[in-house]
Formats: sequence, structure tokens, C-alpha cells
Amino acid sequence: MNTDQPVALVTGSTSGIGEAIARRFAADGALVVVHSRTSRDTGLRLARELNGIYVQADLADEHESEQLVERALDQCGRLDVLVNNAGISWPIPHADLAAATTSDWRRLLEVNLIAPWVLCTAAQPALRASTQPGGGSIVNITSHAGVRPKGSSIPYAASKAALNHVTKLLAAALAPEIRVNAVAPGLVDTPMTQDWTEAHALWNEKAPMRRPAQPSDVADLVASLCASTYLTGEVIMLDGGLNLR
Repeated sequence: MNTDQPVALVTGSTSGIGEAIARRFAADGALVVVHSRTSRDTGLRLARELNGIYVQADLADEHESEQLVERALDQCGRLDVLVNNAGISWPIPHADLAAATTSDWRRLLEVNLIAPWVLCTAAQPALRASTQPGGGSIVNITSHAGVRPKGSSIPYAASKAALNHVTKLLAAALAPEIRVNAVAPGLVDTPMTQDWTEAHALWNEKAPMRRPAQPSDVADLVASLCASTYLTGEVIMLDGGLNLR
């Protein structure tokens, strides 16, 4: 193994945005740690294709989150980039307060907010030791819904808004050895969103760029944030300019 090769851990990276990010890092020369909760066979195939490694973990379990970082370090010997991409969501009407149960709140916060915190905490020593220009880098994938009053549910939007703020707090706390930024995408054209007819119509008609994002658009921005040696503490909306409307 090339001990000078940067290592990037991308959670939730067997499909969609996460897969695009993993492929971009591999194309840029990084050793990629592919992760998923359930898609083991897909993860193993992708890791082989990218000459990386695969680690399975349920991020709702604190111990498994910590083990994810430990196994990455055991197999790779270093960690330079952490991308907290994995997240969960399901539709709950905003006006139906009773439908958003405390169980929903706990589950969404556990995976979308607490798990990234656990991963950042576990990865911090290795990221501080990174020899890459600018040091270690953390990128949190949040959501347009964490900035604007929208989203699949209020608990989901709140979890992403909290992660946006945690991004800024971590950037202040971990500098200068570690840079921390977030990407807040709007609609991204993935298999999961292909049936979201109204959302696609909104982006096609109202967004200045007249289309939703492609997963590669998110990957390009994540790679740019990691390559920057000065930028930290930013939450960048990637919504084709829809926020301007």
C-alpha cells in the first residue's frame, strides 16, 4: 500500500451522491473507504472497482460508527478526508404534528446528526495527523431543507439544520489542523428522487440553472472543498440558484 496516498472515508457510498463522491476521490488518486449499512455485495464490488476497501456499519449504532473509523485506519493506516454523506429520510406532512413522533425524531437525529458527530470525534486524531496540504478535511452533506423551511419532514429538516451549525462549530474548534465544511444540495437526480414529479418540475421551471443537480455536481464541489487549503466553516447551497427565487 502506498503510504503517501490520501485516504477518504465516504459514508453511504454505494449509490447516488455517495457513490459519485467515492468515484471522484478515486479518480483523483485517493484510496477510498466505501461504506454502507446493508448493501454489502454492492459495496464490495464498488471497492474492488475503485481499488479501495469496503466496511459495513449501521451508523445508528454508536459502537459500529466508531468501529467504522477504526477498521478504516487498521486497513489503510491513515485518514485524510471524512465525508459524512449517509442519511435517512421519509415523508411526514409538516402540518401533521402528531405524525412526527418522538421515535421519528430520535431515529432521524441519531443517523443524521449524532452519527456524524461520533465519526468526527473518532476520526479527529487521524485527521489532525494528515500530511495533506491544508491538513485533514471533513465535509458534511446536509440539505437545502436545513437552510430553507422545506423538506420531507420537520424532524429531517431540523437534523440537517443542526448539522449545518455543527459544521461551523467544528470548523472553529478543529482549526487549523482540520477544515470542516458542508454541502447543502437541493434536488439531486438519483434513482431515489426519480418519482418526485413536483420537485423536478420546480427545479426545471424555477431554478436559474433549469435542472436538478446530478450526483457528479455534488462530488465536484466536495472535491473542491477538500482541495482548498484555506476554506473552512462554510455551508454551501448547491441548488442551481433556486434559493434566489
